[in-house]
Parts: sequence; structure tokens; C-alpha cells
Amino acid sequence: MLLILLLLGLAIAGASIALGYRRTKQKEQGTLYARRMALPDTLRVVTLSGATTYFTYRDEEMGYQYELVKLMADSLGLPMTLHIAPNLEAIHNLIDSGLMDLSITPEAVSGTGKQRYRYTGLEERSGLVLVQRRSSRQQGQQGMYVSNVTQLLGKRIHVPAESRYEQRLLNLEQQLGGDIDIVALSDDTINSEDLMAQVANREIDYTVVDQELARLTKRYYPSIDIKLEIGFPQRLRWITSPERVGLAEAIDRWAEQAPEVEAYKQLYKRYFEEEQTEDSQEPSSKPYDWRGEMLHLGAGHLSPYDALFQKEAPRLGWPWQILASIAYQESNFKAEIIGWSGARGLMGIMPRTGQSFGASKAELLNPVVSVRVSVDCLLATEKYFRSVEDVEQRIRLTLAGYNAGVAHIQDAQRLARKYGSDPNRWDGHVEEFIRLKSDPKYYTDPVCKYGYLRGRETYKYVREVMARYELYRSKTSTAAE
Repeated sequence: MLLILLLLGLAIAGASIALGYRRTKQKEQGTLYARRMALPDTLRVVTLSGATTYFTYRDEEMGYQYELVKLMADSLGLPMTLHIAPNLEAIHNLIDSGLMDLSITPEAVSGTGKQRYRYTGLEERSGLVLVQRRSSRQQGQQGMYVSNVTQLLGKRIHVPAESRYEQRLLNLEQQLGGDIDIVALSDDTINSEDLMAQVANREIDYTVVDQELARLTKRYYPSIDIKLEIGFPQRLRWITSPERVGLAEAIDRWAEQAPEVEAYKQLYKRYFEEEQTEDSQEPSSKPYDWRGEMLHLGAGHLSPYDALFQKEAPRLGWPWQILASIAYQESNFKAEIIGWSGARGLMGIMPRTGQSFGASKAELLNPVVSVRVSVDCLLATEKYFRSVEDVEQRIRLTLAGYNAGVAHIQDAQRLARKYGSDPNRWDGHVEEFIRLKSDPKYYTDPVCKYGYLRGRETYKYVREVMARYELYRSKTSTAAE
């Protein structure tokens, strides 16, 4: 009897232990499930710097993917932090370790990727496209316009050497059974954006680039055509850890509705459909013909705002005609203009810059305020280049900083120093490295701290402002005589 009672007690104890174990496991599983489904208190976002992901312009944070994730985070009510990684491997390590929640550098959806990550967010499709001039079609130039891949045979196409663009053209030669005149450029200072500019400027006839980059860059070159796809498009999405189930599902629910949201439509339009207001002329290596812009001016006068420029210029110690040239470059002397990037008014002031100098968004559309803030900004920028003894070079560096932001110019100076150029000389030195800041080889260099910049615009900006200044000075000096 005693033995039976003992065995019964052991059985009851065992059952209690088993029940407790099951309850503990269920609790742990419930905790794990809750953790997997919970949204983070703060969304930790990681990305690469680049034309379509994230960059700074005039000290403002920009980039289609960056602004898109901000839109999403605001919709979900999540505070957000951003980390810029040097490469994809670093991004993957940060996601794997749980140090970052979400990567917004779109990656191709693949079976291998699905085993490691959870794809989430809006799906994009991007492949390779041929870049050519629309005028070839509109003007009926025989054999120039390419409407299907078979017409690539015999065409001379410029691409970076050892790139996937070159490889795709080589594969097409095999598939089509003929020769394409492939010009593989080994010069590592030439990148896809440069080649697109060369097509627009009639220096070359064709190149091949990524579709997403082509769509973004086309805003600067409305004369180019990017309709012909020459490779199968890839499905691209953001990635997160497979443990972040709740986050991924919340992002996917947002993504289903996003295309119908007005804020998303405006964002997409701004990056991929509108032409840049601040930079309406296409970049060109040819001398600009300024005569046309001078026809409406009376003797000795440059604009309705000459008196403002003359009043503010002494604070800066520059000829007032430089301020006039900046104003034309930024706004064509249109005081109430608002550019695609948010730059406002006669002198193209960014709202954050205006705020730091005591001007509201609305006030920046007032020419008096705009010129005053412009000079304040130029004075603040010039301080970073006080060590430059050559006045002309200091002015050019300051203009470059005004256009792109001082941080990018300092990056270009560090690159110039590293590669044996003079960091205190803009002409032929720093200007060459600011142009290279759109090339991953250079903007991911360890000495380059502020990432991607569409540097050819700053390169062009300084040249055009100074060339116009010389013309303006000549015109006003002649009138004074």
C-alpha cells in the first residue's frame, strides 16, 4: 500500500513538473511570438549612399528610398534613425546581428535571399536600358533610333569596361549572332551618369545603364530616350530579418496602400518625372552662349534686383555682379520660384538654411530677405576656406560649397590630396574630384565622409556662375564708361 502511494505521489509530481514545463515553454513561445510581432520603439534603418537611396544636398537629406522610408515610418508612427553603411556586406551583417531593423537599399528577390532575409515594402522592377537621343526618332535619322534589340548589331555603344553592361552586350552578340561595336572604357573616372550626359550632348550615340538610375537621371536630360530594355528586369525590395515578422507585415500593409496616397504620388513625381527647376539647361562641355539672356537688359543693368546686390555685396567683399550671376543661375531672376529640391526664391535658399539665418519659408520668397540670407550663407561658407590664399580660388570653392554643401567640397579636397592634386585649388584640381563624387569608387573611399553627390552639377555650377560674372562685369563696366 505504501509503495502504491509512493508511486502515485511520484506520478503526480512528475505530471506537475511536466505541466509546469509545458506552461514555461508556452510562456516562452508566447514571449518569442510577441517579440517577433512587435514593432520596434525606434526603427533603425540602414542603407548605402547613392543617387536613388540617400545623399545630402545643401546640407539637406535626400534620396528617393530615404524619403520613402520616412513616409512609411511617419505612417506607422515610428521614430527613425539612419545609418550609412560602406557596402552590402556591412548591411547584411548589421541586419543579421539585429543592430539594424531594415535595409532600404533595394535588393533583387531571389531564392537564396529568401532563406536569409524577409523581403518587404514596395516592389520595384529594374533592368538594363539603352540610352539614346529622342531626336534620332523625331528627326527621322535613318538607322539611328533603336526600337528593338536586333537593331543593336553594328551600333557603337560606350560602356564602362568589365561592367555588367559590357557583359550583357557580349551576351547579346552571342544570342543575336552578330557584332555590336562595344567601346569598353577603362578610364575609371567615367561612370554611367557621365555617359548619359555624353549621349545628351551628342558626344556619343548610345550607352547602357541601370533602369532606375536612368529614370532618375533623365530629369536632367529630357532629350534622352530610355524606353528600350535590353535585359530581364529584376524584382527589387527592402530587406529585414526573418525574425521581424510584425515589422515586415506592417510595412507590407502600408505598401499595399501607398501608391494611392497623395504624398507618395508627389514623392515619386518629384524624383522620377519632374525636370529640375534649378538646373534647366542640360550640362554641356561647349561654351555657353550668354548673348540671349542679355537681350532684355538695359544699358548697365542686369536685373530688377541690382540695387539689392550692390547693397549686400560689400559685406562679402565680392563684386556685386557675382551675386547677380548666382541669382540668374538659381532662379533666372524669378523671385517666387521653388525648385524640386525645395530651394526657394531668388537666390535658391534651402528652408533649413533660411531658418538658421532667421528666415521662414515664406520670407525666402522675398528678394530682400533672399539676398541677405544668401550673403550670410556665403560668408559662413567662405570661413571654411580661409586658408586658401588665392582669392579667385577661394571664391570658386565658396561657390561650390554654396551649391553642394561644404561637407561635399571637403570630401573632394580630401580626395584631391589623396590622389596628388592641390586641395586649395578649385580649377583643374578639386573640381575634378567633386565631379567624381557620383562614382562609387570615389564616394565610398574612406577619406570621403559624406557619400554620393551628383558632382557634375556643382562642377558646371561654378563654371557657369563665373563665366556669367565675367560677362556681367564687362557689360556694367562698359556702361559705366
